[in-house]
Amino acid sequence: MEEANEAVEFEHDPEFLSQVVPLMEIYGRYFDSEVRGVERFPDSGPALLVGNHSGPNSDPDTPALMAAWYRKNGVENPLAVLSFDVIFAVPRIGDFFRRLAQVPANHRNADAALDRGAAVLVYPGGLEDIARPWTERNRIELAGNKGFIKLALRKGVPVIPVVGHGGHESSIVLTRGRRIAKALGLHKFRTYSMPLVFTIPWGVVLGPVPSIPIPAKVTMQVCEPMDWSHFGPEDAENPEVLEQCYQEILSVMQSALDDLAKEHPYPILSRLQGLLNRH
Repeated sequence: MEEANEAVEFEHDPEFLSQVVPLMEIYGRYFDSEVRGVERFPDSGPALLVGNHSGPNSDPDTPALMAAWYRKNGVENPLAVLSFDVIFAVPRIGDFFRRLAQVPANHRNADAALDRGAAVLVYPGGLEDIARPWTERNRIELAGNKGFIKLALRKGVPVIPVVGHGGHESSIVLTRGRRIAKALGLHKFRTYSMPLVFTIPWGVVLGPVPSIPIPAKVTMQVCEPMDWSHFGPEDAENPEVLEQCYQEILSVMQSALDDLAKEHPYPILSRLQGLLNRH
């Protein structure tokens, strides 16, 4: 989450959301998506949900989280999702995501959403996270970004870690593809990776190329809110406090991911067994 130009007002369209949430749940059934600990979601914002990001061309995590949020809190309570800039550069696609209360990921947009009383979902690792190779699938990657911590301390809002497991096996990332991103000029959209991904049925493709996701069991854990109440807004500029908070949330999220990975060490096999057990 980086600094950017003026904030973009997100569109919160409850009627549209009420139509899309059931579709998100249908999509989630493909992965047997399970979101645990939804009672830890605040009843409404402002709050900061901090997640890891997986599945570059399928992203099963975000729809599962959004569906769980709106089923608990109702479509009247927005969850603003900070998303990749490049999405909003595509005509109609960008409009679709804006109606889902999604905006380009930067500090001003997060600031504006929290001021409006919305909860905000942020993936601090960004492309470094979603483009991490398959061999790093069970690693939390926040890429050293501490902007979300500054924002939380400055605003005094609760921070709830949300950890997903299995989504990074719905497509197999081979490499982050930094050279490809540079050659395509994606830096103009603050996009510095373009992963090469093994998919069905195309084989090896660029991350955003539509494909059939590999069925993998997706499990998400909503963790206890971080206890940063002893810090104040002035601590948002204290490097030692930022590093302490960073290491703390990184440890909490990695521990949760480790537990999920132990429970389902082979998400693809777990999903296939689940399908076979139905018949």
